[in-house]
Amino acid sequence: MPAWSTISAFAAASVVLLLIPGPAVLYTLNRSIADGRRVGLAAVAGLEIGDLLQASAAALGLSAVIATSAVAFSAVKWAGAIYLVITGLRTLRHPPAPIDPDQPGVTMRRAFRQGVVVNALNPKTALFFLSIFPQFVDTEAGRAGLQSLVLGAIFVLLATFFNGIYSLAASALRDLLLRGRALPFVRRYLSGSFFIGLGVLAAGAGRAHASTA
Repeated sequence: MPAWSTISAFAAASVVLLLIPGPAVLYTLNRSIADGRRVGLAAVAGLEIGDLLQASAAALGLSAVIATSAVAFSAVKWAGAIYLVITGLRTLRHPPAPIDPDQPGVTMRRAFRQGVVVNALNPKTALFFLSIFPQFVDTEAGRAGLQSLVLGAIFVLLATFFNGIYSLAASALRDLLLRGRALPFVRRYLSGSFFIGLGVLAAGAGRAHASTA
């Protein structure tokens, strides 16, 4: 079991990460505004399964293995980077379909599945578990696996809370946002550019690690 001081420090680091807009936040807002609260919360549930996959990988020591291998690290980072860039290009190329509040465009099941993929390949979360997460595991205290499980569970709980708040807030303001003229621009150009930018940052992180490994 990690010390309470370690848990507090890790929780603070996790909150900082979760407050920085990334693929999970953007996907939560898009689904909540486009399809309402139920679909938005289904998307959040999928996102947290993706977080759980990354946290489980860290707890099992896979993140430490990847972090020591330039080839494995680059493969993971490039997979996430390519996914984000392709998503961004598709968003920029195609005008968003008009949102009909009475006709949801995505089912709860599909929103859930997409959420799993978004966070399972989320480079921001992967980088957190590869670089920051191991610093909070005290190998000298023993039972590193248990420590990792506890910290991973804390991260998933915090992510569920924050993403849930984003979803509830966006769905509550849905009617106001749908009447605004800025929403189509945000959904197409801002969202697309944001995804591409994250993909470029992820690719750069992979090259930086490879050069120092």
